[in-house]
Amino acid sequence: MFTICLARYSVCIPIYTLLQQMNELLLLIKEKLKYRFSLHDDQDSEDEIIASIYRKVEFKGVNLWTLMFAILIASIGLNVNSTAVIIGAMLISPLMGPIMGVGMGIAINDFQLLKKSLRNLFIASVIGIIVSTAYFLITPLTTAQSELIARTTPSLWDVFIAFFGGLAGIVASTRKEKGTAIPGVAIATALMPPLCTAGYGIANGNVYYFLGAIYLYFINSVFICLSTFLIVRYMRFSKKQLTDTVRQKKVTRYIWIIVFITTLPSIYLAYRIVDRSIFETNAQRFIKEQFNFANTQVVNKSIKYTSQGNEIDLLLIGNILSQDRIDSLKKSMASYSLANSKLIIHQGLNAKREIDLSQIKASILEEEFKNDSLSRTSAAQNGSELPDIGPELKTLYPEISAFTINNVVVTNIGSARNDTVTLMVADLNRKMQNTDQRKLKAWLKTRLNADSVRVLVSLN
Repeated sequence: MFTICLARYSVCIPIYTLLQQMNELLLLIKEKLKYRFSLHDDQDSEDEIIASIYRKVEFKGVNLWTLMFAILIASIGLNVNSTAVIIGAMLISPLMGPIMGVGMGIAINDFQLLKKSLRNLFIASVIGIIVSTAYFLITPLTTAQSELIARTTPSLWDVFIAFFGGLAGIVASTRKEKGTAIPGVAIATALMPPLCTAGYGIANGNVYYFLGAIYLYFINSVFICLSTFLIVRYMRFSKKQLTDTVRQKKVTRYIWIIVFITTLPSIYLAYRIVDRSIFETNAQRFIKEQFNFANTQVVNKSIKYTSQGNEIDLLLIGNILSQDRIDSLKKSMASYSLANSKLIIHQGLNAKREIDLSQIKASILEEEFKNDSLSRTSAAQNGSELPDIGPELKTLYPEISAFTINNVVVTNIGSARNDTVTLMVADLNRKMQNTDQRKLKAWLKTRLNADSVRVLVSLN
C-alpha cells in the first residue's frame, strides 16, 4: 500500500486513508454550505407559487386601477421632487407580477403563461405611459427635478440592481412566509419612475428623456426576468413537456441575445460616467495645484468632457505666464492622467477680449464666498449645507459653464439689519435671456427652499 511519510514526526499515512479523510471533510463542508444556503427550506409548493404568479400577471379590475393610481402618485413625486412619495408609488405598483411571469413561463416551458405575461406587461406599460403623459400635460410644474433627471441616464449599475433585486424578489416569492423582500425589491428596481419619466419626455417633447427612461425600464424588466428564470431553473421546478424541442432551444437562445443586447449600451454609459468623473477630478486637482501663482489668478475655468476630446479652458488675470511656463504646465498634465486633454489658456490681450467687468466681479465674489466665515456660519444656522444642484443645472441651463452658490449675510447699512440671502454667481458660455434668468431664480427658490435668492451672471 502506498504511504506518505512525515519524517519530522516519524508518521506514515496510507494514501487511501488520507484521500478518504479529505473526502469526508469535503462532504462535511458541502453539507454545512447546503444547510446555510439551501433555497428549499420553507419553500412553498410549486403549484401554489405558479398559481400566485398567474394571479399577479393579470391586469384588469383592481390591478389596473392600482397601476394607474401608482403612476399618478409617482408622477406627482417626480414633479415635486419628493423621494418619499416616489417610494410609496413603487410599493403600490403591481408591475413586478407580469415581469416575473415572463421569467417563470420561460423557465418551466409554460408558453401560455409567457404569452399572457408579455401581453399584460405591454398593456401595463402603455397605460402607465399614457397616464403619466396626461398628468405632465396638465401640471403647471414643468421643470425637470433631480429625481426625474436621475431616471434618464441608466448605466451598468442599474443592470446589477435589477438582476440582484430580481433574485431577491423571486426567492421571496417562493417562500411560504413572504417577508419584506418583495416591497424592498419594488423600491430598489424602481419600475414605476422610468415609465413616468417617459411620459414626461413625451409631454415636453424631450426625446432624450423618453429614450433614457424607456431604456432603464427595459433594463429592469429584462434582468428581473433573467433572475426569475435562473432561480426557477436552479430550484428545479417541473417543466411542461414539449414535443417541439427546437422551439424551446430558440426561446433560450433569444433570452441570452436580448440580455446581451440590453447590457452593451449600459456598459458604455457606465464607462462614460466613470471616465468623466475621473477626468473632472483630475482636472480640478491639476488647476488647484499647478495654477497657484502669487500674481496670476484663474478668473474662470471651463472643464469640458466630450467625445471629440477633453478640454481645460482657463482665463487668467495678473502677470502673464511665459511660453516656457505654459509648456511646462502642459507637460505636467501627464502626471494627472490628462496627457490626452487639451489645455487652453487666455491671458494678456487675449484675456481682455474674453473678460469683462462683471466677470471680474463674479470671480472676486466667488473667492470671497468660499472663504467667508459668515457664509459658513449662516449655512450651519440654517440646518445643513446646500444640496449639489450641478447635474440639474447642467441639464436645465446648459449655458452655465461654472457656478458657485452659498448662503450669505447681507448687511443693510441704512437700517443696520442683517439678512440671509442665497447668492448664486454663474459663468455663462452664451448669453442668457432675461426670462430664463427669472426662471432660474424661481427654480432656485423652489429647489433650495430659500426665501430670498439673488443671481449674478457673467458671459465668458
